[in-house]
Amino acid sequence: MATEQPVPRIGIIGVGTYGEMHLKSYTQMQRRGGVKLVAVADTDEATRTRRAEQFAVKTYAGHAEMIAAEELDAVTVATPDHLHGDVVVDALEAGLHVMTEKPMATTVADCRRMLAAAKAAGRLLMVDFHKRYDPWHRDAARRGAAGEIGRVLYASAYMEDRIDVPRDWPIRQWAAHSSPGWFLGVHMFDLLRWITGETATAVSATGIKDKLAGMGIDTYDALSVRVGFASGASATFNLSWVLPDGFEATVNQGIRIVGTEGLVEIDSQDRGAAACTAAGGMESPNFSFYRERIDRHGRVIYEGYGIESICHFAELVAELLAGATLDELAGQYPDGEDGLAVTRIGVAAHASAEAGGRLIELESLE
Repeated sequence: MATEQPVPRIGIIGVGTYGEMHLKSYTQMQRRGGVKLVAVADTDEATRTRRAEQFAVKTYAGHAEMIAAEELDAVTVATPDHLHGDVVVDALEAGLHVMTEKPMATTVADCRRMLAAAKAAGRLLMVDFHKRYDPWHRDAARRGAAGEIGRVLYASAYMEDRIDVPRDWPIRQWAAHSSPGWFLGVHMFDLLRWITGETATAVSATGIKDKLAGMGIDTYDALSVRVGFASGASATFNLSWVLPDGFEATVNQGIRIVGTEGLVEIDSQDRGAAACTAAGGMESPNFSFYRERIDRHGRVIYEGYGIESICHFAELVAELLAGATLDELAGQYPDGEDGLAVTRIGVAAHASAEAGGRLIELESLE
């Protein structure tokens, strides 16, 4: 007789802009019997009220209150970049499995606190580097692992947001605590590490504060980051979040890796879809990341790799509840060590930019 798969009881901490993706993922999984979305926590009352109406979910003003009051197996964390540390540690110390949005943290110390808490509790700690779930990027990683690229010689990546991302609410409230490096660059730092298997050793960067500073937001408009790897290869990352309002997509992004035996080149934004309307102007949606369709029952179905990565966490938790071990799941998801490695690059990039481009050896950040 088949044993019924355990259903993880999950809470979400932070249900603002990107927290909505978590809500969509788990309400959809709940409808199919894959999870029980127990409750959400957010410090903003208006956000709590809106999400309760949209998703018929119980809400709390604080994560500690939710964790204490509810019987949970796991939580996902989608608070602002710089506020992950205490929330994640609190959840792990309460014995919960945790997935946090990228970056894992904006300090090496916070990353190490999270790793220590996860180890002490024996709990899963996953970072939502969702670009690993993009089928184009998965193919690139397959080619890298199979040796089709050969030894990496050099690489480049870019990721850019329209200015409405840092300028408009709610992100404007905490944009000064972030940057295009933390908000965007961490995706590409992780993606290149994952595809190539390279280990970063040194970082240099330059940055410009101009347009956003003129709006009263003390953060970089753009960062240019160069990362050196142990193999002798290097990569450059150009990152910004001040593309004009008229740009056709919220994000523009791509990656290129050249090796001794081949190359991979992916325009991660322009997948060939475009639309132009009187109401919305020119648009090039990234349906690989997120798309909606209506099923035969008239229900909205959420799809894309942005949804898939969040659902994967719940699937991993279900496996653990069914008796799997962390060792058995190792390598199947972006873990805390990946999060630490990426944060170290981010910390070094910002330190270098503040120091006028001085080379920062990553071992100095221990």
